[in-house]
Amino acid sequence: MLNGSELAGFIKERQAHEVRGLRQGAHVQPKLAIVVTVDHPAIEVYMRMKQRYGADILVDVDVHRVEQGEALALIERLNDDPGVHGVIVQLPLAVPSETDEICNAVAPAKDVDALGKNAILEPATPLAILWLLAGYNVALEGKRIVLVGRGKLVGAPLERILRASDYDVEVVDRKTPDVRAVVEAADVLITATGQPGLIVSDMIKEGTVVVDAGVAGEQGKTVGDLADDVYERDDLTITPRKGGVGPLTICALFDNVIRAARAAAQS
Repeated sequence: MLNGSELAGFIKERQAHEVRGLRQGAHVQPKLAIVVTVDHPAIEVYMRMKQRYGADILVDVDVHRVEQGEALALIERLNDDPGVHGVIVQLPLAVPSETDEICNAVAPAKDVDALGKNAILEPATPLAILWLLAGYNVALEGKRIVLVGRGKLVGAPLERILRASDYDVEVVDRKTPDVRAVVEAADVLITATGQPGLIVSDMIKEGTVVVDAGVAGEQGKTVGDLADDVYERDDLTITPRKGGVGPLTICALFDNVIRAARAAAQS
């Protein structure tokens, strides 16, 4: 089982040590600003998770609630504030068509979600997936890696990172004529579509490493892309229903905040 919760504890301890070093050695207090434009129960859950995590490692987390029409002016102020090291725009927005414009407004040095076109940090979820695989000594060299989904948050940036390392990668998206055939060939399967139950057991060959980074709501619960029958198998190395990629995604986000704060201190 690829248990991200176990790895997260070690990373969190390392980050707390780094933050203490910044506070005591460089007199820098790392701060993350979250721009929120909609009220939604799921967003509130994610917000509290980030606030709790920040409190645990002594990173300040400020939540700014504004109307979407005020977001650009707020982001400009946060970009100019030397006391703020990371800025994220909590998605989805009330008017999704403005997502690119608003995310691109975040200064690259503070774009800790790496959603802007000029981002210099790596996005959190792809980083989390790579940490998870490395943490459990999953070798990618010589393996057939299949990514299901080419979304902006996970699939597209993860494809770029893996191809930059010359790994054998194939991506499945809506244009793929035979999804089953591609998935069946995977040695390492990473799925992030947000379509519950998309990947069923008989699509996955024996011994495959399976990472489910899909997130969707179903009957009031958060679920992934894997169907229930996938979890009945004992021949797969697989993320659990809960505690797989998610805990490490928060770790990766705060790693970016710490990196941004360190870069600001050095400049």
